[in-house]
Amino acid sequence: MKTPFRYVVAFASLLLALNASAAQPDPQKTRLFIDHAWDTLTRSMDDCSALRDGDTGTRAALYLPADLLPSPDLADVVSHCHVQVRILPRAIGKIGDFSPTALPEQGLLYLPHPYVVPGGFFNEMYGWDSYFIVLGLLADRREAMAKGMVDNALFEVQHYGAVLNANRTYYLTRSQPPFLGAMIRAVLDDPASFKTTADAKSWLAQAYPLAVRDYSTWTRKEHLAGTTGLARYFDYGGATPVPEFDSEYLPGVIRWLLAHSADDPGYLIRATKHPAAAQAARLKKTSCDIQASTLCAGAWANGYRLTADFYLGDRAMRESGFDTTFRAGPFGGSTHRYATVDLNSLLYRYERDLHDFAIELGNDADARRWSAAAAARKTAIDRYLWRADKGLYMDYDFVAGQSSNYRFVTTFYPLWAGVASPAQADALRKNLGVFERRGGLQMSDHDSGAQWDAPFGWAPTHWLAASGLDAYGFHGDARRIAGEFTGTIDRSFADDGTIREKYNMVSGNADVKISAGYKDNVIGFGWSNGVYLKLQQLLSTTAAAEASSAH
Repeated sequence: MKTPFRYVVAFASLLLALNASAAQPDPQKTRLFIDHAWDTLTRSMDDCSALRDGDTGTRAALYLPADLLPSPDLADVVSHCHVQVRILPRAIGKIGDFSPTALPEQGLLYLPHPYVVPGGFFNEMYGWDSYFIVLGLLADRREAMAKGMVDNALFEVQHYGAVLNANRTYYLTRSQPPFLGAMIRAVLDDPASFKTTADAKSWLAQAYPLAVRDYSTWTRKEHLAGTTGLARYFDYGGATPVPEFDSEYLPGVIRWLLAHSADDPGYLIRATKHPAAAQAARLKKTSCDIQASTLCAGAWANGYRLTADFYLGDRAMRESGFDTTFRAGPFGGSTHRYATVDLNSLLYRYERDLHDFAIELGNDADARRWSAAAAARKTAIDRYLWRADKGLYMDYDFVAGQSSNYRFVTTFYPLWAGVASPAQADALRKNLGVFERRGGLQMSDHDSGAQWDAPFGWAPTHWLAASGLDAYGFHGDARRIAGEFTGTIDRSFADDGTIREKYNMVSGNADVKISAGYKDNVIGFGWSNGVYLKLQQLLSTTAAAEASSAH
């Protein structure tokens, strides 16, 4: 996978300048790097480098919505970048309306505004990454870019059915953790994003119905977690491997399951490497279609293939953003069976945000509806996800009818969402030690070898946990965690002049060795940049408040 050359040159020049004396951790140097990094991570539709698929390394087509007239500027892109501009066959009302497999080739989906990508080889605007990137852009006084990214997300809802995993055609089957309401709120609350309050209200009036449409993705029957009143992750692509798989990933999953047979929930079925027609027909129902997918055909090892149910769970796990963790079975293969703490906390916050937007727009009937929806979700969260015996929120397997015992750092999401009671918040605070290590909060207390498990920690979960603790009055804990994670970023930056997508919480640096799933620790990195800035703000704000109260 290759990073566009001009970004490599700019990135390398910046590293050389900053690394000349980068021996000791220095927040000012980290901050300077982030300030410059936004530009190297920015992409737009008139940028030829952005039209390359980061996952496949190929230059693909650029697709426009069927209900959007092509801009005259695109003619220059066609001639200059030698890319073919195509029109999607029809308008897309919601995710799952259209199968990207019907397209002659996969490609980038058009977005009208420049955007910041996560880092490394990425050229797409990603769904939940964008929330934390927007927070960082606002903190760094880049309001126009931040608002443009929210407008891009709204554009996706209007023309592609919902906020997508990312703006690639093969992501038209799934979304990502729902942060659109929080993104809208972040821009509205920033005083520099609009010239007047009237401008802000006018923008909100256009954004609100699109946010409602995006929210409705999560209340469709496919996204319902049985009869719990809660939601689950789900991908409409069916029981087939995702196209962005590395060809060695699935055989690796099979070999891992064979080596850990006691941990296999039933993901393996016996099959030949080159099945005859009759067996291939059976595998189409029990596993995947080897004739339709070369990845499916290659997903074989030592006499076994993976079940169709595993592929459904794998796709759902990718919509969750936590790819990969073992919290819902090995390699996340049972994710579609769970009502998760993270998703339902985010939806509660979404419902509260939509309530507030309706109030601002004078729509009292909608406000009452959103208030009722949030209250119902809180009741269901308390019933199915809160474990008083553990003092933690834990995922619920609605198929088996039982709570998970897998301790995962998303247990702190209800603090950020505001769904926890004071007593629940206090119990959560007392369990910080389950996750807290030298470098910050590790994802779980399970060392599965996957990147979203112990001992690894990530920026987004640190922001949600620290800001949630702070909101509930646990300012000392919030500051401590903020200091631990920003210190980890500072130490790592001093070591090699880079900011990474994830870190080792035990060692407090970027020494990340993955044995199950994706092995890379990508350089960039958009949400690490954004969360670093927000945690530094939290540290300075709480320090100022403590100094003021001391007087």
